[in-house]
Amino acid sequence: MKRRTFTQLTGSALAGSLLTNNALASVLAPAKKTRVAMVGTGHRGLGMWGVDVLKEHGDKMEFVGLCDINPGRVETGKKMLGVSCPTFTDFDKMMKQVKPDVLIVTTVDATHNHLIVKGMEYGADIVTEKPMTTDEKKCQEIIDAEKRTGKKVKVTFNYRYSPHRQKLFEMLRAGVIGNITSADFHWYLDVHHGADYFRRWHRLRQNSGSLLVHKATHHFDLLNWWLDSDPEEVYANGQLNFYGKNNSFRHTNCRPCPHKDKCQFYWDVTKDARLTKIYVDNEKYDGYLRDGCVWKEDIDIFDKMAVQIKYANQVQVSYSLTTYSPYEGYRIAFNGTKGRLEAWIKERQTWDEEPFDEIQFTPNFGKREIIRIPNNEEGHGGGDVRLRKQIFAPGADPYRQSAGTRDGAMSCLVGIAARHSIDTGKPVKIGDLTSLKPQIIRA
Repeated sequence: MKRRTFTQLTGSALAGSLLTNNALASVLAPAKKTRVAMVGTGHRGLGMWGVDVLKEHGDKMEFVGLCDINPGRVETGKKMLGVSCPTFTDFDKMMKQVKPDVLIVTTVDATHNHLIVKGMEYGADIVTEKPMTTDEKKCQEIIDAEKRTGKKVKVTFNYRYSPHRQKLFEMLRAGVIGNITSADFHWYLDVHHGADYFRRWHRLRQNSGSLLVHKATHHFDLLNWWLDSDPEEVYANGQLNFYGKNNSFRHTNCRPCPHKDKCQFYWDVTKDARLTKIYVDNEKYDGYLRDGCVWKEDIDIFDKMAVQIKYANQVQVSYSLTTYSPYEGYRIAFNGTKGRLEAWIKERQTWDEEPFDEIQFTPNFGKREIIRIPNNEEGHGGGDVRLRKQIFAPGADPYRQSAGTRDGAMSCLVGIAARHSIDTGKPVKIGDLTSLKPQIIRA
């Protein structure tokens, strides 16, 4: 064999061997994990977006930074998560140092816009808790920053992902009640869950935008998704008739309260070991009281709300939120040209332990039909685990459950418009609030 031929053959063999080895190495090498940072290490962040994410998707992601304005709480969070990443009280310092691929935002609602915008400017995609933000100006800032940076915002609407709500979406899209003409949606928070919003930072409009934004954004997003349309005009009424100044006695918080023996809303936070570790043990750093008094006179949010919404597709909605009900859950009904679709969902119930939720379909002419959907999954009816999977192991999205900036904006803008309407006594057009113009959404 000639030397040139031998060299060519052995060279080719060696190259082939190297290619094979390289390919094998790439298969055997562990996949690169998504670098995740989180700002806001409270109960929601550490649970929904901390422990549970690590348990379900720890093979795909890793925490590279944790940030909170409370130095004790962020260190507590690090221990609870069992991670070794650095902790910060300075957000900019964290972003510059750890350079995450994804930033999870779970802070006080009114701070979301600042962190979302800066996070995108530092090069991270965003996963943010609802509501996306609390007023129209902040909403516009996020819309503009996403266009400017090319990064993406995902808003975590877990309610979309529960099997029961997904079934409603399927039936409405299938046209079982014909063209949808109107909807009635009424949500009830009980005197335990509802009261908790008036103990915490949510009680101040400057922090939460009111429960029309913080809580109802969930409900408005469901309506937007179910109805396949953007909201167009909002008119609302709301008052503070139960909590806050509507009581003869009050104190700073429950633990030292001299009225605890007669107050039906007395709550001992120290009986909850987790909340004690996160909040009580770290009060000395920022003075935040997790067991604040529900009768404090500085409360300036509404505890009863009624909203009328007109949609771009001409559907009319009547919505209400009550925060001091003896039970918790909601009623939803869709009226159409061929019939009515409705459900009465009981949450946190103690009197009914049936392992399913029901949807009732009543045609205009014909027999009523009851559809039963299993409800034995934890985490908002199984919505939490499905949402986390779509974020950290994304796949097909046939029901359009994944929510972005427009979804986040349109949901919180309904609450923002409702708040403005209550303040002014006038209807508010959604299209006047930001650059987004209402449209009929079609798959």
